[in-house]
Amino acid sequence: MLLLQPLLAGTFGGLATWVTFTPCFLWIFAGAPFIENLRGNKGLNAAFSAITAAVVGVILNLAIWFGVHSIFHATMPVRAFPFSFDALVLASVDPWALALAVAAAIAIFRFKAGMIATLAACCAAGIVLHLIGAI
Repeated sequence: MLLLQPLLAGTFGGLATWVTFTPCFLWIFAGAPFIENLRGNKGLNAAFSAITAAVVGVILNLAIWFGVHSIFHATMPVRAFPFSFDALVLASVDPWALALAVAAAIAIFRFKAGMIATLAACCAAGIVLHLIGAI
């Protein structure tokens, strides 16, 4: 198994993220003006609403999955027809990740901080926690 230095692995991860999402956003920005012209068509507007609802559902599912797996080191798969989900192992909670998540939620919802500023502050806090050896 090949182990990379964290900085190199992070660089590769950033590059992978860039090449994964950049084409998607380019298609969105290129096609958005044409889609807006179709908003007057009632049938297409209903289809766009359904697609939008599906995309919001996928984003919510990903947010919950990443949140659970960031805050808890372990989960237990539960497979009982018709349910299939990962149950939380409460003993595996990462207190620093939980604290950062709560702080971010308070910053955004209580103090109406911007998303970029909140993300930057959480990144800085994570770097400081890593440098002092807390995580």
